[in-house]
Amino acid sequence: MNNLTIQLCASIATCALSINTAAESCVGDLNADHAVTGSDLGTLLGQWGQPGSGDLDGNGEVGGSDLGLLLGGWGVCPATVPNWATLVEAQPDPTVVTDPILRAAIVATGRAWRVRHTATQMEMLLVPPGVFPMGCIMGSSEYDCEQVEQPVHTVTLTGAIYLARYEVTQQQWQTQMGSNPAHFQGFPNSPDRPVEQVSWLVIQGFLDATGFQLPTEAEWEYACRAGTDTPFHNGSTVDATVGDVAWYGACCGEGNCGAQTQPVGGKAANRFGFHDMLGNVHEWVSDWYGPYAANAQSNPVGAADGTTRMMRGGSWLSDTDDVRSSHRCYYPPDWSLISVGFRVAKTP
Repeated sequence: MNNLTIQLCASIATCALSINTAAESCVGDLNADHAVTGSDLGTLLGQWGQPGSGDLDGNGEVGGSDLGLLLGGWGVCPATVPNWATLVEAQPDPTVVTDPILRAAIVATGRAWRVRHTATQMEMLLVPPGVFPMGCIMGSSEYDCEQVEQPVHTVTLTGAIYLARYEVTQQQWQTQMGSNPAHFQGFPNSPDRPVEQVSWLVIQGFLDATGFQLPTEAEWEYACRAGTDTPFHNGSTVDATVGDVAWYGACCGEGNCGAQTQPVGGKAANRFGFHDMLGNVHEWVSDWYGPYAANAQSNPVGAADGTTRMMRGGSWLSDTDDVRSSHRCYYPPDWSLISVGFRVAKTP
């Protein structure tokens, strides 16, 4: 189900965008939603014969010439592609991004939805700015919220980011770093399995080589939730449904993973189009660990310093109390585990 408390920048005027919407708008886009529609036409007609934002030709008043310009630009505006990427799909596919509010938020950024990082050929999807409640909003059918996941607090993310559609694979790591640290190499389809046994510190070498970054903990949770307030990003509170979206459960003799990682993308995506954000491997994020505060925050980046770094999402070893959108755990940055990998991000 959709989280009615989540506010996306496509639907609220108070969300401060870091992008320059004026520079990225197209002719006739008077409300900066990166589309020319009836809303813009209504604004222009309401200013007819007067000065205003509908004066597209700059002659001092809104008239027939401006109407012609607006109608000539009718529809979704062209999407901007980052200079480090090649275009795959400009507009969000409604069969992947099924929520119309999420699609509108992506379109409103003026940026291409689906791109490929040119240097590495890694596929990335746009995550739009937005406002969401971070933390454990509700427990599941089998587990209550944990103290480390609370208090729930409002987070505003003011800028769009690109996030890898899949976890970094063994093949992708091998290509960049010249070696493969994964425990599960040599297994069937192992090049397409997530790389693991990589510490937070070792990952920095991969990031330096590729120009990527780790998402912040808040960026990760927002992208994982994809407009849901339930424990699982499929909109369910029922632990038995987790197998639809995640490889999990080896620690307790249950689950579906066969006590090992699995090739990325094998389970259903969330409503932004990301795979394996729950299960398969835990994912390092950029933040030092720190307890949550109750106050609203904008673009939080975690504690100023510390001894442990955050990871999110649960893994093939985890039970469903870990494989949920709000789950948090933390380890020293020099630790490497057979259940921990990562996913990369990049600013537009």
